[in-house]
This record gives sequence, C-alpha cells and structure tokens, in this order.
Amino acid sequence: MRFHPHIRSFRPLLASTFLAFVAATWLGPNANAALPLDQIQLPPGFRIELLSAEVPEARGMTLSPEGTLFIGTRGEGRVYAIRNPLAPAPKVRVVATGLTMPVGVAFRNGALYASSTSQIVRLDDIDARLDNPPKPVVVSDRFPSETHHGWKFIAFGPDGYLYVPVGAPCNICAPDENRYANIMKMKPDGTDLQVVTKGVRNSVGFDWHPATRQLWFTDNGRDMLGDDVPDDELNRVTRAGQHFGYPYCHAGNVADPEFGKQRACSEFEPPAAKLGAHVAALGMRFYTGTQFPAEYRNSIFIAEHGSWNRTKPVGYRVVRVVLNERGQAVRQEVFAQGWLQGDKPWGRPADVQVAPDGSLLVSDDMAGAVYRIRYAP
Repeated sequence: MRFHPHIRSFRPLLASTFLAFVAATWLGPNANAALPLDQIQLPPGFRIELLSAEVPEARGMTLSPEGTLFIGTRGEGRVYAIRNPLAPAPKVRVVATGLTMPVGVAFRNGALYASSTSQIVRLDDIDARLDNPPKPVVVSDRFPSETHHGWKFIAFGPDGYLYVPVGAPCNICAPDENRYANIMKMKPDGTDLQVVTKGVRNSVGFDWHPATRQLWFTDNGRDMLGDDVPDDELNRVTRAGQHFGYPYCHAGNVADPEFGKQRACSEFEPPAAKLGAHVAALGMRFYTGTQFPAEYRNSIFIAEHGSWNRTKPVGYRVVRVVLNERGQAVRQEVFAQGWLQGDKPWGRPADVQVAPDGSLLVSDDMAGAVYRIRYAP
C-alpha cells in the first residue's frame, strides 16, 4: 500500500557537519530561547511545548515506572535522564558516558539497558542513583562492532525478551543473515540470543500492537537508486522467521539492481505500508494514551528523521498511520511538521514516546531537544 506520493521531496544535506552548521546558524548560542516552535503545524486542538533543549543528539527514549525519562544519543556517547519530565524546568542528568552510539534505551525491573554498538549494557537501581549512577555492566557483547548502521534502538517485548536490531554494515551488500540485517532478541541476562526476522536493512524503531502483541517496525530503504526509490517501510511480524527482502528486494516490489536477480520479490513479505523514499523513518510507537481524541488510540506515530541525499528534502516530521479493525494500515497523515522550512531544517525528529498523561514526547537530535505534544482544545 502506498501513501502520499507528494511527500517525497528533499535537497542534499551532505553530512552531519552540514547539519551541525545549519543547527548553529538557526539555533544560535541559546537553543532554549531560539527554537521556533511556532513554526510547528499540528491538527486543531494540539499544541507543542519544549521540555528541554539540553539533550545533545537526543535519540531513543524510554520511561521508568517512577516517571524518569531516559534518552539515548548517537554521537555523544552519553545517556541522559530527566526526572519528572513534565514538571516545570526539569533537571537533565548524565547517567552514562563513554558508550559507542548508545541510541537505544529500555527499562526493566529497576534497571536501565542501553545499546553500545557491539554491546548491551545495564545500569542497576538507576532511579535511586541518578546523581551517582552506577558503572554500566555488560549484559552481552555478542553483536557486530561495525558502526555503519551499528546504532541500535532496543525495547522489551511482551515476552520479556530484549529486542535488538542489527543493521546491514553497508548501503547494499549481502551479509550473513544470522548476524546482520535482522532483528534479534535475548533474555534480560543476555542468554538465548536468537533471530526474530531477517531481511531488515536498518530498523531504528519498533513497537508491539496493544491488542494483538504483534511486532511492528520501521525500516530504512537503501540509498543511491534515485530520489523516489525505494520507499522506507512499515512492517508487521506475523510469524517467526519472516524475511522482508533486503538485499534482494526493497519495499515489496523493487528488485535490487545488484542482488535482485538472485531472489524474486515474491519470495518475501511485503511491507504493511510504504512511507516514502528517503524520509528516514525512525522511532515509532502505538498511541496507548487517553488524552488524545478516541480516534487516535492504537494509531502508530512515526518520527521521520529526514533525508540527507535527496534533491529536494523530505521528512523532518511526525506522521500518523491509521489501522483498521483488522490491524491493517489504511491511511497515513501528517501529524506534526515545520522542522523543515523551505530547504533548511532546524530540527530532526528521532523518536516518539507516549507520556504517562497521554501526551506525546518527541526527541530531536539536531536541536538536542525533547518536545511534548498535548491535546488541549
């Protein structure tokens, strides 16, 4: 199923250096004061607020039962914590340093788990030790060390396992499918590591349907096939051992020019929805709160990080995917946009998280910020 063909448009953003320059130019020395939130467009009745602009390269988010928001980063090597993030002027703390692209964070039984490329580490009793955090304990060091797509979003599933994606170590190649381009899971102590699904180029966001408990995930399409091909994907896992096509087939029907002759697209799972080429769909969550209107419940919110090598920029927003009663994706719509002004971005949404009060938190690694979107008609 294809949604919104008009959303594919972005200009080359050559690399993170250029993005940093744009951020510095737009945000200035006082990011807290300069973020132009009045440019963010939302549906009627919604409003956006800045929780903090003191989280450089903010990426994956997780909440503890005590209400602490933990935030991973990609380039900083740090993990941040914000106790009571919805309180006025919440304090930002650093709880881990020296990790390698700790994008992913997950919480279980009083402990914070964080990804560090080849490792998963754990910080015990962290809520009670925010001002004096413990040294991270290595839970598993069995993952590849390549940094190309080596950052990992992580989350605990309904089965109690920690799910860990392993991206392809390249733009396009045919690596060992039992080690790369897959989603894996393991027990909280690092044992029983197993492959859940294969053919996944680079997933940086996933969640489980609140009713069916099926795993849904975003997957970034390959580069260098042009501005409009292939789409990023939203996928659904319905049985063990499914294969979603990489590197042979992209977005369900695009045979790879190098590897497509080896296996046909018909051999693989089609995407649940096509999200548009180069939008860089990252974090996603099902909306399980009650603050938003009833029609939003069980919808999927996706953070589109935005293109880096498209002629006309696309993404840089939060979209909503609506499911029908059979759990099928039937509609996609823009929920929040405005981080891209013309061809210049001042922010890049990276993850979304439903807050305890039902509002939606959005991390932004370009602005180093966390926002709160709430419904207040």
